[in-house]
Amino acid sequence: MGSWTEVIRARAVCLGHMLFGYRDYVFPLVLLVLALTTKPTFPLGSERLDEWMDILGIAVAFFGQACRALAIGCVQNIRRGGREKRIAAKALIRTGFFAHSRNPLYLGNLLIFCGLALIANSYWWYVLALPGFVTVYWAIILAEEDFLQKQFGHEYADYCRTVNRFVPNLTGLHRSLVDSSFDWKQVMHKEYRICCTWMSVAIGLLIWERWEQFGYAARRTEIWELLLVLLTISLVYGGALWWKKNEDRRLSPES
Repeated sequence: MGSWTEVIRARAVCLGHMLFGYRDYVFPLVLLVLALTTKPTFPLGSERLDEWMDILGIAVAFFGQACRALAIGCVQNIRRGGREKRIAAKALIRTGFFAHSRNPLYLGNLLIFCGLALIANSYWWYVLALPGFVTVYWAIILAEEDFLQKQFGHEYADYCRTVNRFVPNLTGLHRSLVDSSFDWKQVMHKEYRICCTWMSVAIGLLIWERWEQFGYAARRTEIWELLLVLLTISLVYGGALWWKKNEDRRLSPES
């Protein structure tokens, strides 16, 4: 049993290293394909329950975004993308939210995706997209753990013994966050893209849901209101992108 476990883990680690550099592109493509090939349904045939699931999905996604914001805002100069599409780390981060969960960013991603799945409320999202998302990220996490174990040795082993892989240990969390210097500017600088992306997807799913279930004519007002929200998010994204480029240019050594 141990040898089979080791073989499966080794293959998962190889898969994780291969997928690491493309993790930001796989799921948008999968979501687009599912949206084009599936239809939303009423849970248990209830329109009211569907509305509550939409609300729950948005709340879960916002909670996931909060996890990401807490992780990024409490750590200085955090790098999320590795180096040249490969896993890389100069230091082991153990402060802030990372003192209570080893993977708060991936936890946030998982919650955001679960929220989107609840909004879509399509059978195939539950049986294909969600397990696929978990499998891919599980492989990436195993690959990162393998890298960090080799990079930091006993320090990382001690970190694994004291901090959960996913579910945060809330004991002392408030003190960890207070002791860390939270940087809202850093959060905005690093998170505007993913925040605007998942919010746009959520609004798109709500529009898709109303169009497929009721038709444009029956829900014209709601659809146009949602389109207005989508336009607002697009404008916010454009403004944030302009601000980031100007900020990067101002901080550039050549400027």
